[in-house]
Amino acid sequence: MTPSAYRIEPLQRQHDRKSFSCGSAELDRYLAQQARQAAGKHVAASFVLVDSKSATGLGYYTLSAAVLNADELPPDLAKKLPRYGQLPVTLLGRLAVDQRLRARGMGEFLLLDALHRSLEAAAGIAAMAVVVDAKDESAASFYRHFSFASLQKKPARLFLPMKSVALLFA
Repeated sequence: MTPSAYRIEPLQRQHDRKSFSCGSAELDRYLAQQARQAAGKHVAASFVLVDSKSATGLGYYTLSAAVLNADELPPDLAKKLPRYGQLPVTLLGRLAVDQRLRARGMGEFLLLDALHRSLEAAAGIAAMAVVVDAKDESAASFYRHFSFASLQKKPARLFLPMKSVALLFA
């Protein structure tokens, strides 16, 4: 199936989250048990990938507002920004694809949707980058493939400047 057979929408009560399995118990549990609560408390907004014909969650990601210490950025980027101690960013907290859809481009589909939503939100509520905390080297490699770069003090924390995100959709 192609990405056109799927849609991404905000997580709702009717979405089947219990059958989701990405191979990480932590990510599976979050979607099944915590994602709706986090959204209800305005801690993280979850978006689910569903088959166009059902409400079965086949992938998801979360977005939330966060701050980044300016001294974590590469010096060449930091010198181009205002001299604030902390800078607003969008945190892509989780991104996972059900094992049934592995190797079909759905991770990229979810990531591009997350970046597009982040760019749209940054037009109204400033965010200078999208930040992710890669849970392992495989995840870090996935994000680096899309031009995310490591922060200075935390190599597992990667970022993509919003300026670069804007160029993706120009």
